[in-house]
Amino acid sequence: MYRDKMNELKKWKNSTTRKPLIIRGARQVGKTWLMKEFGKQCYKKCAYINFDDNSRMDKLFEEDFDLDKIIQGLKIESNVNIEPENTLIILDEIQETPKALKALKYFYENANQYHIVSAGSLLGVAIHEGTSFPVGKVDFLDLAPLSFFEFLEALGEDNLLQLLKKNDFDMISVFSSKLKELLKLYYYVGGMPEAVNSYVQNKDLKEVRKIQKRLLEAYEQDFSKHAPSNIVPRIRQLWNNIPTQLAKENKKFIYGLVREGARAREYEIALSWLIDCGLVYQINRVTTSKVPLSAYQDFNAFKLYLLDVGLLSAMSGIDAKTLLEENDVFEEFKGSLTEQYVLCQLKECTDLDVFYWSSDTGISELDFITQIGKDNVPIEVKASENLQAKSLKSFVQKYETKFNVRTSMSDYRNDDWITNIPLYCIANIEKIKECL
Repeated sequence: MYRDKMNELKKWKNSTTRKPLIIRGARQVGKTWLMKEFGKQCYKKCAYINFDDNSRMDKLFEEDFDLDKIIQGLKIESNVNIEPENTLIILDEIQETPKALKALKYFYENANQYHIVSAGSLLGVAIHEGTSFPVGKVDFLDLAPLSFFEFLEALGEDNLLQLLKKNDFDMISVFSSKLKELLKLYYYVGGMPEAVNSYVQNKDLKEVRKIQKRLLEAYEQDFSKHAPSNIVPRIRQLWNNIPTQLAKENKKFIYGLVREGARAREYEIALSWLIDCGLVYQINRVTTSKVPLSAYQDFNAFKLYLLDVGLLSAMSGIDAKTLLEENDVFEEFKGSLTEQYVLCQLKECTDLDVFYWSSDTGISELDFITQIGKDNVPIEVKASENLQAKSLKSFVQKYETKFNVRTSMSDYRNDDWITNIPLYCIANIEKIKECL
């Protein structure tokens, strides 16, 4: 399996300002695999230590921060003779030993010759619960499920992938029917590594769904295992309600749909928990098109999305035939999956901050808006080849934005005021803008 983040890890290895690295991401997105594969590709040796339920490591970091002693302990635990110049030290589930997390500061300040990569599925939760954190002394890398481009790579569609990356839209249009089929397949399989690997090896969609349901069950078990017992019911309510919220025409999150009479303050901690675990994306509303967008957020109005489009289709109970053949039953939910997909690609393939816009009256709403360079870029998402973009047109007339995007199943087209980007090319939005 190929992951784009491998290139960032290689840059980190060769950086003159390298700090201990923390990889953040939800459980089962491939953090452990990526760290081990990085060690295999780029180092002579790899010292892997898992802190989950590891009392020896608790004791090793308990007493003090004698780095020589710690390195000796890591050598014994991993059974690897750690040499700074050729060994990658992997500290997995590091949040289970808070003092190990704190020790990264001392490695940066006093022993930066060691190459240290760490990860933790519940790292964000641990930090919010008071774990001492080495601010400014570590680097971060965020890992999400496989993007559509990485999915194509996993399927062996290398030539098709290179075509997409080149933005050769004349040739892309020739293969649009194939790309549409692969995109619908991605809506079903998604990007969770276990689900993708299973499909690549067996081509069995029923098995893919079983894996997705097991992952969803594992997340729910995490709620009970790791979250404070008093907020577990609210976490479950929020989590299970997301498909219902996304199925609405207006996808703004409404607490009253979670439970009648529910108020935001009752669910604030539960929502933070889901966000800190990397299980959901919170996309806030902006009320204008001024720069920077982040300064004009309305934190009381937001949309929630899952971490993966395949998990959304699994939670929604959409079967393979319904999705792949696009029968009438699927029509109402198609927009939700498409919007979920676009958000994930923007999050996974770019470093862009993403918001949504709606008018003060609530009559017009724009699916997404982001800032590329000094320009705000509105994005309207269309699930099919319907090219009407009324909300986008209203927004452009009001704010006179220069690069205005509709993303749909239609071929690439650049008109006077609007650029139609095929859904399977949306990850290239920054490069497309550069070429105009």
